[in-house]
Amino acid sequence: MGGGGPAWQDDGCVESDSGPGQVRDRYVDFLRVAAIGAVVFGHWLVTSLTYRNGGFAAANVLRDISWAPWVTWGFQVMPIFFLVGGFAAGYSWNAGGRGREPGYGPQWLRRRAVRLLGPTTWYVVAALVAMSVAETAGAPADTLSLAGWAIALHLWFLPVYLLLTLLTPALYSLHRRYGLAVPVAMALLGAGIDVLVLNSHVKAVGWLNYLLVWGAAYQLGFGWQDGSLTLRRRTPLLIAGVGAAAFIALEWSGLFPVSLIGEQGEQINNTAPPSVALAAYGAAQLGALIALAPLVTRWLRRERVWHVIEACNTEVMTVYLWQMLPVVLGGVLLYPTRWMPQPTVGSAEWWFLRPAWMAALALLLAPLVVMSRRIRRPARPGSGAVERAPRGFPPLLWAASGLTSFALARFAIAGFAPDGRPPVEAVVAYTAGVLLVTVDVLLRRRDRLSSQPAATA
Repeated sequence: MGGGGPAWQDDGCVESDSGPGQVRDRYVDFLRVAAIGAVVFGHWLVTSLTYRNGGFAAANVLRDISWAPWVTWGFQVMPIFFLVGGFAAGYSWNAGGRGREPGYGPQWLRRRAVRLLGPTTWYVVAALVAMSVAETAGAPADTLSLAGWAIALHLWFLPVYLLLTLLTPALYSLHRRYGLAVPVAMALLGAGIDVLVLNSHVKAVGWLNYLLVWGAAYQLGFGWQDGSLTLRRRTPLLIAGVGAAAFIALEWSGLFPVSLIGEQGEQINNTAPPSVALAAYGAAQLGALIALAPLVTRWLRRERVWHVIEACNTEVMTVYLWQMLPVVLGGVLLYPTRWMPQPTVGSAEWWFLRPAWMAALALLLAPLVVMSRRIRRPARPGSGAVERAPRGFPPLLWAASGLTSFALARFAIAGFAPDGRPPVEAVVAYTAGVLLVTVDVLLRRRDRLSSQPAATA
């Protein structure tokens, strides 16, 4: 996600939008890298595949280890992704005069949607091809279902972030007018929805919290970026204190599970959809991190430290997308061949082998990152800037985003092979969405070329 990276660079979901001559916020980049590190480490730590009697299964570490749910409090970092995403979006939208320039708004939305869907499409295509090849080779349906679910579960983030990106012009306008009242209102509405879900058991209404809870963190990013959140030094600490008190009270009530990482089959889940307890936790986490910014920024001024963060920052999106594929590959390569033992989850031997397991996954991930880097299109001079076009096609972009979001959500819920084969409706929807994005880009390019002679004249 670093400046000067490729056009399909890894800033689609948490973009920094630094261009030539612009000063990067090192602390924001640090948070982005630290968050992806925590996500990958947490996923690899709690994922435990087993191979017995010729079939694969997944152990539930959070249930098999009694104290594991408490550890999730240290690994739930998704609020950070939405915070830094709002920070980057606010910076970028502000840089263009908040869309007041002709053609800027549609172009801004188009550029960020393409940057998100570009690397995502490579991943989706690779996953679907792998599932189809494995099915043709005669792999068992239950094995394909498990593998397809494992490599798709983290994709839920992308449709939520894409929706917030498309809503950025309206959300930023609300921020300019009402400030911190917007994320507070979002959190309160989220709490009201949770009350409705708990009392009436209308779970479908709870899905609105994907927009409200994560949108509140996104809005905080606006306030952090323009300085309104830190005009008073105590404001971040106040947010952290109120969030921590609310989170402890909600957990103490027993209404919400201890684990901040959702589990399949739970009636009440803190993440799917995000609960008011998770919103309170996010407020505590983000308020504390914003308050720590001056202190950590001084440490990040060390050039050796910064070079490491800068290098890691360019691959955040790639690592996020491909992180679970090594888990499947590792299970296939290490367990049937008996290169790695399969001790009881939570036993001393299991913990002893965890470092070796994660080292093996890191070795498998490295070539995937290199491959993704080579696939992505090289940058063109000035590709970081938004070019103005005489007209835009927002309806087309919204339709494309709707189709791809539906498909990604379907993949995240059911996997890439829920019945041992790729889900046709999701594949068709994603393909149609990508085609619409392509048409949108081509129309934009045609308009730009047709306007050049008149501009030259």
